[in-house]
Amino acid sequence: MREAEIGRLWAANLLRLCSVVLSAVVPPFFWDGFTVLATHLAWLCVCSLSVSALNIGLHLVLKPNLSPKRSSFAHKISRFLKCCIYFFMSCILFHAIIVLYGAPLIESVTETFLFAVLLSTFTTLQCLCMLGPNLQAWIRVFSKNGAMSIWESSLQITTMCSILGAWFGAFPIPLDWDRPWQVWPISCSLGATFGYMAGLIIAPLWIHWNRKQLTYKSR
Repeated sequence: MREAEIGRLWAANLLRLCSVVLSAVVPPFFWDGFTVLATHLAWLCVCSLSVSALNIGLHLVLKPNLSPKRSSFAHKISRFLKCCIYFFMSCILFHAIIVLYGAPLIESVTETFLFAVLLSTFTTLQCLCMLGPNLQAWIRVFSKNGAMSIWESSLQITTMCSILGAWFGAFPIPLDWDRPWQVWPISCSLGATFGYMAGLIIAPLWIHWNRKQLTYKSR
């Protein structure tokens, strides 16, 4: 495994990490009273847009898993529309799952949906950028020993860390501490965000540590 490829992964993940941090640091300069807790719904939108823009930009620049075949303009448009549909369906699916896990069904619909958008940004968008709207490739990557590159291994780790972070973030909500961050869905979205950020750091470290054991084969 080339060290240069791991270095590219480090650089990409650090940029993703910075995009999350900047989504909380930059807006207060232009928006009076903006904070992650006080204007949480606005921060969810800013963070989702920031991470989305960077992920799409990195995909266009780094082109991981890019097929050597040239595709027509019509094919690219069709692929883009499919990706948009998949992302929207992911938001709806996450919204439904979150409600099934106990989120309010009618109240706080906006909060729940924006949280679902954030989760889709941390998980589904990365899959779409790297694998495209190909469900078979998604199933392969998230199956045992299914990753074919360090980028797909990183995708596995960051996706799982984001979902686990959101799940752990739900634990403090029922406690009677009366803290501002216990309001739905602040603790869950912060948990997902910290999980995503942790995954961005853990992934290259784990890949570097296990680089001698990792052997990627084309399928």
